[in-house]
Amino acid sequence: MITSADYIQRITGLKKNVFMGGALVDRNHPGILPGIRVVSLTYDLVNDPVYRQTLTATSHLDHGTINRFTHIHQDSRDLLAKQEMTRLLTRKSGFCIQRCMGVDVMNALSVVTREIDDVRGTDYQRRFLAYLKFWQEKDIMGSCAQTDPKGDRSKRPHEQADPDAYLHVVDKKADGIVVRGAKIDITTAPFAEEIIAIPTRVMTPAESEWALAFAIPADTEGVYIVNRASSPRERKHLPAPFAEYGSSDGFIIFDDVFVPWERVFMCGEHEFAGRLALLFALYHRHSYTGCKPAVTDVIMGLTALAAEYNGVAKAPHIREKLAHLAGVAELVYAAGIAGAVRSTKASSGTCIPEPVYCNVGRRHAGENIYHEHEILTDVAGGLPATLPFEDDFFNERTKSLLEHYLIRKEGISAQDQHRLFRCISDYNCSSFGGVWQYAGVHGGGSPIMETIAIMSNYDLELRKKIACELAGIEYSI
Repeated sequence: MITSADYIQRITGLKKNVFMGGALVDRNHPGILPGIRVVSLTYDLVNDPVYRQTLTATSHLDHGTINRFTHIHQDSRDLLAKQEMTRLLTRKSGFCIQRCMGVDVMNALSVVTREIDDVRGTDYQRRFLAYLKFWQEKDIMGSCAQTDPKGDRSKRPHEQADPDAYLHVVDKKADGIVVRGAKIDITTAPFAEEIIAIPTRVMTPAESEWALAFAIPADTEGVYIVNRASSPRERKHLPAPFAEYGSSDGFIIFDDVFVPWERVFMCGEHEFAGRLALLFALYHRHSYTGCKPAVTDVIMGLTALAAEYNGVAKAPHIREKLAHLAGVAELVYAAGIAGAVRSTKASSGTCIPEPVYCNVGRRHAGENIYHEHEILTDVAGGLPATLPFEDDFFNERTKSLLEHYLIRKEGISAQDQHRLFRCISDYNCSSFGGVWQYAGVHGGGSPIMETIAIMSNYDLELRKKIACELAGIEYSI
């Protein structure tokens, strides 16, 4: 396992291929660093006795101790530990911990590479295990590149006017393949060491050139990352951990990029494209049953503090709102527990969470995210949106006046009031807050995909049979 200093040295040493604000930038750009700080928590806290047991695992390859973010789940206990780890770390960052994409796609690949081999007689599993060994030994921070631009949504990949609307193979050589296209809305793109590209949908026999999975270093020749960075407003006088963190989402462009065969894990096996796409989404939604309860924990804490600082913590309607938040957090977390407990083993030996529980948990979280922020808004009042700039609280002329009129409940200092409402402002009504409210709905896949996953795995016929029996109707399919 490595330290955050090792990770930062490696990531900032990559070749420059990140564009932001119209310029080619280094990976230690001030806009990118907040995201790097979040990922650094996953390396730093491994050495903290409070977190070490949860954040480490035993590799099934060589039985060495590894960071759990590089682990392949061997049983339900591994899935439960990943979920707990995700919740604990997200409480430290205040929002997405951003390293789940890597562990989720690696687990999906561990299953599907073996399944392709079983049917097609390929050697993808051998390639994957060699890559996994490298991944674990180097303690890699990786990003999953799944979402294609898609072009005309009414048309399939092979029907598009531009074949580049979906990432595809344009040439096959003795030593590898050449790919062209893009993956968009990819969180962590500028501060990932490795990019793993996988299909975004089910493919037909006419779409074998788009049925593609591979891994490349993030600074590979021909890769361009056009980044959008998000973070809370910079603090000048009142530093706070949350204000130091942020995220990045990039458009990853593959401009005739060469990929060695040893790093290719699917190439033309169209019947497995949908399996890989949906399996990554399943693992990622299981991760959401850890991170989304933690986000609700943060919102609940901010709401409870705002009520306390305003002097209304014991009001019945406040307690009702807090109970609702508790219900959302723990029902989503319980869905993840159920998904882990009801998991199954793939032919590769990898443990797969039960899909219905994971998807209903993710769906419940997404349906409530705006209501959770509404509760925080209601209890905190309008101050987070109208709070004077930080500098005004340190101006010689206005400092004492602002502190005098900011005081609410006796015993709560003006500075603590200021810190709380500044944090709520960053979390709830800033551009950064808006990004993550939106991500609460669409992160890990749009809501329609959760519906599809639920209904394709749910036994509706059983429910109809129950209704027929109770109504005295002869059941027929």
